[in-house]
Amino acid sequence: MSDPQNPVHLAPLHVAVALDGAGWHPAAWREPEARPTEFFDARYWTDLVREAERGLLDLVTIEDSFGLQSSNPGRPDDRTDQVRGRLDAVLVAARVAPLTEHVGIVPTAVVTHTEPFHASKAVATLDWVSTGRAGVRVRVSSRPDEAALFGRRTVEPFEPGSADDRPIVDLFDEAADYVEVVRRLWDSWEDDAEIRDAATGRFVDREKLHYIDFEGRHFSVRGPSITPRPPQGQPIVAALAHRTVAYRLVGRSADLGFVTPRDAADARAILAEVRAEQTAAGRADETVHVLGDVVVFLDDDAAAAADRKARLDALLGRELISDARIFVGTPAELADLVLEWREAGLGGVRLRPGGLPHDLEQITRGLVPELQRRGAFRTAYEADTLRGLLGLARPANRYAAV
Repeated sequence: MSDPQNPVHLAPLHVAVALDGAGWHPAAWREPEARPTEFFDARYWTDLVREAERGLLDLVTIEDSFGLQSSNPGRPDDRTDQVRGRLDAVLVAARVAPLTEHVGIVPTAVVTHTEPFHASKAVATLDWVSTGRAGVRVRVSSRPDEAALFGRRTVEPFEPGSADDRPIVDLFDEAADYVEVVRRLWDSWEDDAEIRDAATGRFVDREKLHYIDFEGRHFSVRGPSITPRPPQGQPIVAALAHRTVAYRLVGRSADLGFVTPRDAADARAILAEVRAEQTAAGRADETVHVLGDVVVFLDDDAAAAADRKARLDALLGRELISDARIFVGTPAELADLVLEWREAGLGGVRLRPGGLPHDLEQITRGLVPELQRRGAFRTAYEADTLRGLLGLARPANRYAAV
């Protein structure tokens, strides 16, 4: 445990929260504090993001997918006792952004079935309306039923642990190309391409709009974008990664990776893999933050947190399982874990509240003050952009010298 009289002197700690429906426990919508009639209401999402901002968190992520939520990660189910259906994450982010001032907003975009041109201008627009607080979490879809929703391609079934990982490798290679196209489109307008001189009648300098001429195995995109370069130049690109093929996507394409270690030793091993992939991609000198994901059930009393999770598990009909570590306890105990993982090399954590708004408020009103007491977390926002909060410089435009 860190001593508040001797605060740790490591890199700034980053704390994100992953927002999804009523929380990450499938039965959370049945809790007394849940607001199941408001899941499709803008006020619900605004309240959650404002609460995250009240706690000075770096960013929120907003989940999205094309298939309905399922108790089976690889296929749909027919359960009717859990939350099904969700709003479009980018549109929710755009609604919430002007109603907040500091916290980063990172919606999920499924890159397997969407076009990078569309995502590029949507996220650029989000960056404009949030005045530089936008990002995007790119998500690969390997479910055949999701591909069938579009009917434009087939996706080979893939089971985690399968010896033949070619289908999933191909999808992640496509995602890397997708991100490259998106990034080039963000740069396709130079920062001063807009003149806006009413006296001369010149609004835009066409010489400062550039074709990106991307030709790859998966995409052929000429550009330029229809949206001017966003305030951050390059909004943050994030990805969730569980295994080597996804660590490769983080290493070659992302600014921010979310990983799922079980303990500090696992965190060190995962981080070594991500850094190796980053080096292999020629990005060893770039800052790529890696945050550990944790599903959290928090209360002032550890027994109360355990009782609440047990009650939710009973409603679910089994014990909750997750791809990420599940933490049940007090905010102070969670602070111990957060700082242990940071000492293992992670840049911080992305916390998945088991139930909303309860566990989010435990994070912002319990964990954050505890981290501040230990000298490990900010006491005020120190930057106006998400890049600034993450200590990332605004990148130069790759086409500006052309």
